[in-house]
Amino acid sequence: MTRIVVNDTLRGLLHDLSRPLEFCDENGQVLGRFVPENETAARPYEPPPLTEEEMKRRESEGPTYTTAEVLAYLESLE
Repeated sequence: MTRIVVNDTLRGLLHDLSRPLEFCDENGQVLGRFVPENETAARPYEPPPLTEEEMKRRESEGPTYTTAEVLAYLESLE
């Protein structure tokens, strides 16, 4: 693994490494992500809470399938 030493200047550019970062190229293509090793950033990802309205909208969007149904369909494509 490559080790990069972060000096004070780089640390400032990286928001003092106090929160997760996403590294992108000039075109916006994601190259990688960095999650700092500290207590506040180490907690597991929690998606934002959904409103009751959003949950109902998602439930009414269309048919749902079981894992077995999806696997059977994928096998039928071979």
